[in-house]
Amino acid sequence: MLEDRATAVSSPTQWPAAYPKGYAVVDVETTGLARDDRIISAAVYRLDERGGVEDHWYTLVNPERDPGPVWIHGLTSETLEGAPLFADIAEEFAARLEGRVLVAHNAVFDWQMIAREYARAQREAPVRQRLCTIALSKELGLPLPNFKLESLAAHYGVVQQRAHHALDDARVLAEAFRPSLAAAAAGEVRLPLLECRPLTEWSDRPVPRQPSGGYGGYRPSSWRPSRKRPACPYPNPGRYEDGKHLRQGMRVAFSGDTSTERELLEDRATEAGLHVASSISRLTSLLVTNDPDSGTSKVVKARQFGTPVVDEAAFGQLLRDVEPAGE
Repeated sequence: MLEDRATAVSSPTQWPAAYPKGYAVVDVETTGLARDDRIISAAVYRLDERGGVEDHWYTLVNPERDPGPVWIHGLTSETLEGAPLFADIAEEFAARLEGRVLVAHNAVFDWQMIAREYARAQREAPVRQRLCTIALSKELGLPLPNFKLESLAAHYGVVQQRAHHALDDARVLAEAFRPSLAAAAAGEVRLPLLECRPLTEWSDRPVPRQPSGGYGGYRPSSWRPSRKRPACPYPNPGRYEDGKHLRQGMRVAFSGDTSTERELLEDRATEAGLHVASSISRLTSLLVTNDPDSGTSKVVKARQFGTPVVDEAAFGQLLRDVEPAGE
């Protein structure tokens, strides 16, 4: 049990004064990855400033639509039919997030899903900062084969019981985050905290139920984040070379449709330390497109400038191991 492990995490005597005063370790399961997708379950483990467990909470959520990949999360329409709507649990959820740093594995995804649900409910999530455990693992230099949750859990000897169940995933992440936090404090490592700004412009379109349990194919809505993407703090090291790693500071542009929401891809690139460019120039390190033979202006310019091109799947693999700037 997670609570029984509290004494197993050694905390340094001198705790960094600049560290947050509390954390909300969160996991949400969703109907999919796009803007129109909905949360179907959520879990929160509240931790104090040194990683001590305070309590935990879990709820199902009725998405009012097809539940998406049932074969992944196991939640059917019948299971979710009597669950509360997000608007019904928004206040209790908010109470567990209030005044804390949101911690999640690939935190930009969980944050965006939560922010959209609160926007639909005409409210704001009380979250001002988030911490991604993938980014923290990189800061600590953990010897992981990859940055999947199961690899992080295995590193700390945490046993997963029900993968893709929000409560168990949140428990596993909390157990792995606690020693990571202690190690960061002992080494006076700067936590990779990022600002969370709520969505302030919202519109929604009805999404048809799919009795077959289909996944995907939903029309995008007109969500727009109320923020300007921050400038990349790293110098551009040049072009990406095939077979090598991406490096922080590289300029990456996107063209055409992607299976993952474009803004989510861009945020993942930004959190990895890449510069997301809106256009192609001779300084562009890489173009990401699923249709390299298209005649879009970005593809044409990439061909003219000799800019390397990869598809979305390859880019996703490259994002797992981005080299720090200066190496």
